[in-house]
Amino acid sequence: MLTLSIEEQVFPLAEVFTISRGSRSEARVVVATLNDGAHTGRGECVPYARYGESVKSVMAQIDSMRDALSNGMDRLALQSCLPAGAARNALDCAFWDIEAKRAGKPVWELAGIDIPKAEITAFTLSLDTPDIMREKARHYAAWPLLKLKLGGEGDLERLEAVREGAPESRIIVDANEGWDRDAYQSLAPALLALGINMVEQPLPASNDAPLAEIERLLPVCADESCHDRSSLQSLVGRYDMINIKLDKTGGLTEALALKQEALARGFDIMVGCMVGSSLSMAPALLVAQGAAVVDLDGPLLLSRDREHGMRIDADGVRPAVSALWG
Repeated sequence: MLTLSIEEQVFPLAEVFTISRGSRSEARVVVATLNDGAHTGRGECVPYARYGESVKSVMAQIDSMRDALSNGMDRLALQSCLPAGAARNALDCAFWDIEAKRAGKPVWELAGIDIPKAEITAFTLSLDTPDIMREKARHYAAWPLLKLKLGGEGDLERLEAVREGAPESRIIVDANEGWDRDAYQSLAPALLALGINMVEQPLPASNDAPLAEIERLLPVCADESCHDRSSLQSLVGRYDMINIKLDKTGGLTEALALKQEALARGFDIMVGCMVGSSLSMAPALLVAQGAAVVDLDGPLLLSRDREHGMRIDADGVRPAVSALWG
């Protein structure tokens, strides 16, 4: 029988992080821990208000699984017991962790994937004034891939400032649903001229149909519009790439299945994250193997990571040690 413990943990950020929907100075995560008396497995999730989640609601969802756990619910049964989202992610990843420890094998082997390697990750510059973003870009100009948070008045000036600060960098941008059709069509030629490689979720998920009607001058990636495999059909013709986040898919199990089906449908893959610790990034890195874009820089945005945190440097984000997860 598995016992369950649930804990909220708070990680201060290295600096205030801003997107089009607001700012934050700390990452509040929920950790689910499963114990069978001999082995322990952990999973971390990041509740996200954009999807109607809070720390309180997610902890309540996880707590509602106690009886099912005591009655023998396993990871596969979990998929139909909770909807896709942060709560299922924490439990799903805890299941994978404890399964690996019971088997004495790493999660990648249990999942039937190749030995994971380091993957280059984006480093995210949060939304700010053009002058501040130019200086941040200059500071991180040697980083292999920069990601810009946009989605407001003055975005063209921000783009130009960042390109000036990092003239040789590979750059992607994330509008976080902050543009409308006219704004996208106005900015797309400038994005192309500035050498931007991809734009993430330019239009609101509830109003992204125009993406099928207009010329996409550069690859467009679905984030808020893509959660799990049930999302894919509606994305055909609107997007070129999908952003897989375990807090959207509801864990590693669905994330691996989503990746496989998306590739079969012709989508390129991005693997992203919410702002969390290395415990969130560890399972995501398994999905990120071979992805076109990897954005697992959450620990880099914290003022401190957890013990046994993943190593991230200019060569990429490196696989987790078993003391952390998996």
